Amino acid sequence: MPNLRDIRRRIRSVQNTQQITKAMKMVAAAKLRRSQERMFAARPYANKMLEVLNSLASRAQQSVHPLLDVRPEERVLVVVVTADRGLCGAFNTNIQRHAGRFLRDLAQEGKEISLACIGRKGREFFRRREFTIAESWVGIFNKIRYEDASEMAEYLSGLYTEKKADAIYLIYNEFKSVIAQRIVTEKLLPIPRLTFEEPTVMEDYLYEPTERELFETLLPRHVAFQVYRSVLESAAAEHGARMTAMESATNNARDMIDRLTLYANRVRQAAITKEIIEVVSGAQALG
Repeated sequence: MPNLRDIRRRIRSVQNTQQITKAMKMVAAAKLRRSQERMFAARPYANKMLEVLNSLASRAQQSVHPLLDVRPEERVLVVVVTADRGLCGAFNTNIQRHAGRFLRDLAQEGKEISLACIGRKGREFFRRREFTIAESWVGIFNKIRYEDASEMAEYLSGLYTEKKADAIYLIYNEFKSVIAQRIVTEKLLPIPRLTFEEPTVMEDYLYEPTERELFETLLPRHVAFQVYRSVLESAAAEHGARMTAMESATNNARDMIDRLTLYANRVRQAAITKEIIEVVSGAQALG
C-alpha cells in the first residue's frame, strides 16, 4: 500500500494538470469565438461565389480560361487541411484516416496521386507514409490571412494550368458545432459545372466586360477564397475540438482527485487505527 505522502504528491500533480487543462479550455473558447465570427462572415460570400461560377461555367466554353478545362483525372492532387498542434481530441486523427482512405481509393483506380498539406500534423503523418508530398504550409493558423490563402491558391492553380494535375480536391473539417465537426471532400479544380436532369435551354448572358476578362478576374479569386474558407472552417473546428477535449480532461482530473482524496482518507484512517491498536495492545501487555 502506498504511503500517504505519495498519494498527496499525486493529488497535487493532478491538480496542477487540472489547472492547465482549465486554462487551455478558456483560451480555446476565446479563440473559437473570434474564429466563428470570421468563418460565418466568409461563408455567404464563398457559397454565392461558387453558385455564380457554377452557373457561368456551365454556359462557357472550356477554352475561355485554363481553369475551366476539364480533363480525364489521371493525375490528382489532394489538399489535406489539419491543425498545427495536438491536444484537440480526435480532430487530426479523423481527417488523417479519412484522407488516407480517399487516397487509397484513388490509387486503386490507377490514378497518379500527389499530396499537399496545410498544417503540421498532416505533414508529419503523411511524411511517414508512402504518399508523395508536393507542398506543405505550416504556421498559418497562428494568424490566418487572405494573402496566405491567395499564395496557396496561386500555386494550386499553376499546377492545374500547367497540366501537372488534372483535378484538385480539398479535404478539411467543416465547423458544425462546438462538439461536432464534419469532414468535407470537395473538388476545387476544375470548377464544378451544373448538371441538368432534362434537356434545358439555358439563358445566354451578355458579358460586360468580355467573358474572358470576367473569368480571368473571378476564377483566381474564387479559388483563393475557397482555400481561405476551408482554412477558416478548419481553424474554428480545431478550437471547438480542443475546447471539448480540455473540458473532458478537466472533468476527468476532478474525478481522479476525488478518488485519490477518498483513497488518501482511507489510508490515513487505516494508519490511525493501526496506531490505536498498537497503543491498546501495549497497555494490555503492561497490565
